[in-house]
Amino acid sequence: MLMDEVDVISQEQHPLETTTTTIINDNYDDLIVRLPDPITIRGSGHVTVFALNNKFDDEYPQQLTARVARDEYSETIKRVNTILRKNVPINFKWLLCGCICCCCTIGLSMCPVFCLNKRSKHAVNKILEWENQRLYHILGLHWKLDKQKCQNNAVQEYVLMIEFRPKSTLIRPD
Repeated sequence: MLMDEVDVISQEQHPLETTTTTIINDNYDDLIVRLPDPITIRGSGHVTVFALNNKFDDEYPQQLTARVARDEYSETIKRVNTILRKNVPINFKWLLCGCICCCCTIGLSMCPVFCLNKRSKHAVNKILEWENQRLYHILGLHWKLDKQKCQNNAVQEYVLMIEFRPKSTLIRPD
């Protein structure tokens, strides 16, 4: 195989904070895809256990105006919030019990809290994966649960990220 026939993919940061992906191929013209920055949806609930909040903000982002219907967006947020509303308060109760018993159990009473929190994150990721397969990948979007630093301090929290994906072109062969 000659090196001239191999595709080269490079990413550059555009000054307007959009990601630019350039795909160079000898057989086709240069193709430049500009993707907007991901949308971040922060937690807005009043209970947070190990960086996982019990509710996400359900306000419709303006960046999704021409891409997703408001009803679809609100249904996805509603599904995620239902899981979190059910699981996070239980995690909080186990956290309080674990803290009370921590001295007697040498920290082992915190294990159920870690397992329940991991299960909650897994349930949210499973819902987001189902939603991505059902609708959002077709629309060129990808939802994921991501851990980020808060803006004002070094504390981390889980946020919902909506990433833009390039739509596949139907005119070019595989």
